[in-house]
Amino acid sequence: MTENATATGCANHARANNTSAGATPIAKRLTKDLAAAARCLTQGGVIAYPTEYCFGLGCDPANETAVRRILAMKERPWEQGLIVIADQTERLRKLIDQEQPELLAKAAASWPGPYTWLLPASARAAPWLKGNHTSIAVRVTAFPLVRQLCHDSGMALVSTSANRSGRPPLRTSRDVLAEFGAELDLILDERVGTATQPSTIRDAATGHCLRG
Repeated sequence: MTENATATGCANHARANNTSAGATPIAKRLTKDLAAAARCLTQGGVIAYPTEYCFGLGCDPANETAVRRILAMKERPWEQGLIVIADQTERLRKLIDQEQPELLAKAAASWPGPYTWLLPASARAAPWLKGNHTSIAVRVTAFPLVRQLCHDSGMALVSTSANRSGRPPLRTSRDVLAEFGAELDLILDERVGTATQPSTIRDAATGHCLRG
């Protein structure tokens, strides 16, 4: 995957939808087509999709251009880092330092589920993912739609709440459309899960709970 992939596929489709005035073209970004969302991700696009608690903004974690689009949309400093989620541990393994396998084993024992863990980052974990930290935040989700999205796209996903920095996370596709509109290539028009709060975040090395 190259960063130039954003110039093709779903990104072209999104720009085409924005060529005429009015809400209708932008509204075409709403879709229930999971296969289209997976294709968009593989083509370097940025999408919004429902998770256990709220909508997330997602892209290919290896695509720096797409990740930086998300950071700009959220008005979030890159130094804070981002969460990467997957449908299986194997998709996350390359991001995690393997010198302390017991830490990954601790995290894996809680997966799949709403548990995000900070694990030692490998040399392959890009700075736009881990920020200015030596650890990286990862999770194997139990949410069926996101698991299918990871499976169909063949990748882990950046997962950060769909909201501007400092504002509440958005929980419906229509709210996401109203807030981000033309900034997104595609919005999966499905419902979020039944969770009443975001995933727990815990440091695997210290056991310290940062959220939840």
